[in-house]
Amino acid sequence: MNTTLPKRHTLAALAAAGLGGALPPIAKAQGRGMPEEHIMQYPDFFTQAPVITMRDPLAEFLGATANGIMQYTYLDAVKMAGHSCAVVASSYLLARRGLKRLYGDDTPVRGDIQIAIRNGGTEGTTGVTGAVLTLITGAAGDTGFHGMGKSRRFSRQDLLMYRQEVDDFLTLRRRDTGKTVGLSLDIEAVPFRPEMQDLLPQAIAGTLPEQERGRFADLWQDRVRRILLEHAEDPALIQVRDI
Repeated sequence: MNTTLPKRHTLAALAAAGLGGALPPIAKAQGRGMPEEHIMQYPDFFTQAPVITMRDPLAEFLGATANGIMQYTYLDAVKMAGHSCAVVASSYLLARRGLKRLYGDDTPVRGDIQIAIRNGGTEGTTGVTGAVLTLITGAAGDTGFHGMGKSRRFSRQDLLMYRQEVDDFLTLRRRDTGKTVGLSLDIEAVPFRPEMQDLLPQAIAGTLPEQERGRFADLWQDRVRRILLEHAEDPALIQVRDI
C-alpha cells in the first residue's frame, strides 16, 4: 500500500525541524507580484488528477474561449467548494466517469446535459456534489442562466434537479440524443487510514492539540489523493450503468 502523504505538510514538518530550507515549495498559483503570503499554495496532486475537457457553445458564442473549449481540474473544484475532501473529489470523478460513458471519445457539451439527483440538495453532502456537477457540466437549478432571447438559447436553468425518482444516486442525460447513464457512489470504498480514528473526533470537537494539526491535514488529504490518483477508475468507488 502506498503510504506517501501529500507534500505540503511533509515539507512543513521538515522546515519546522530546521531541515527544509532548501526544499522546493509545493505547487503555487501564479502570483504576479503579489506578496508571498497571498499566493495560493496547495498539494501537488491537485493538478495531477485527471483533467475534464468540455465544449461550451455559450463560451464560444460570446468569445470567452476559442471553439468553446473549457478545461476543468480538481483545483477548480477546490476553489469552488473552498476546501478539498473525499466528497469533492468523488463528485469530480462522478462527473468525469459519467461524461465519459455518455460521450465516449467525443468532447462533452457543457450546457447540454440534464442531471437528476435522488436526494434533496440539503441532505448530507448532496449539495456539494451538485455544486461540483454544475461547475463542470453547466447544469444548474432554478438560479441558473435563463438563456438569451425569447427562445432562451443557451439556457442552463433547471437542468439539475434534486429529489428525483431515480434508482441510482444520480443520472446524467444528453439532451441531444437522450442517452442516459446512472451513477452510484460508495465513498467508504476508500477509507481514512486507521490513525485518523483518534484524530478526527478531536478535530471535529475542536480539541485536537496544535502539534497534531499538521498530521490531521496530512491524513485528510491523503485520502483525497488516493481517491483521485489510485481509484479514479475503481468500480468499488463509482458504479456507472447505461439506462
